[in-house]
Amino acid sequence: MARRFYQLPSLTGLNTFDACARHGSFTAAAVELGVTLGAVSRQVKLLEIELNCLLFTRHHRGVELTAEGIDLFQVLSSSFQQIGKLCQALKNRVQSSDVTVAATTAFASLWLMPRLGSFWQQHRDININHAISDNPLDPGFQSADLRIRYGDGNWRGERVLKLFDDQIYPVCGLEFALEHELSRPEQLLELPLLRLDNVDPAWTGWAAWLAEWDCDLSDASFRRFNNYVVALQAAEDNQGVTLGWHSQVGPLIQAGRLVRFGDMQITAPGSYYLAWDENRPLSDAARQLCEWLLATGKEAAISV
Repeated sequence: MARRFYQLPSLTGLNTFDACARHGSFTAAAVELGVTLGAVSRQVKLLEIELNCLLFTRHHRGVELTAEGIDLFQVLSSSFQQIGKLCQALKNRVQSSDVTVAATTAFASLWLMPRLGSFWQQHRDININHAISDNPLDPGFQSADLRIRYGDGNWRGERVLKLFDDQIYPVCGLEFALEHELSRPEQLLELPLLRLDNVDPAWTGWAAWLAEWDCDLSDASFRRFNNYVVALQAAEDNQGVTLGWHSQVGPLIQAGRLVRFGDMQITAPGSYYLAWDENRPLSDAARQLCEWLLATGKEAAISV
């Protein structure tokens, strides 16, 4: 006999026992299950043999649970109810027209929101909710139907589809750029650098960017931020230089709010991905949003 991982008896036997215990009758259980009375009796008997105890006391007019039967029914009934509720919730989630998409503050405000109106125009029956957090371990972020993440795409328990790559280069305000020169990367060490202290270790910061140019950060002057949008605002206000992710700062450059500082850039070591729980099927609404995001990401492919 094959070894059962959870050391459970036959699930058919447990299901039959549960029906008999709820009805207090083998006959009523047979009607519910759509089988013969003999089939019910055999399943219960096999279960009793496997558990080596009587679960029912048989009477002429019905059956009564033994002490062992009561113990089993209490645990089994509670477990079946929890499983049933979860399965129903999963079914409703798959059928739901609500979709929750998670993204960082910067990505949501600078890339996603300016484009999302187009999706809404095409799919007015789908309600999109947002889980905005710069911490990928935030419970709201993790429980979202779809997550937009940056990194290598190797996240345990998640299915991923690549959205796009990115380019990273220094940006600042126009007045700051006119007052300072940048022809060599080491010149950045003499300027105020706006640094993002991000809770996501995958995020590429000044250390990784300057390492591409063999620059020593020990003498650099930093102003620290924990929010990328605020760091970009400080750069726009000519307070220093920050790293610009082209997918997010491109429109700000086109609008004249920021300028590229120098001509140096690197390809981001990570990429942007769409991710979702591998054990949670996407609803029809989430699948439509996923397909739209992939198409939109392709259309907005980075060209610097």
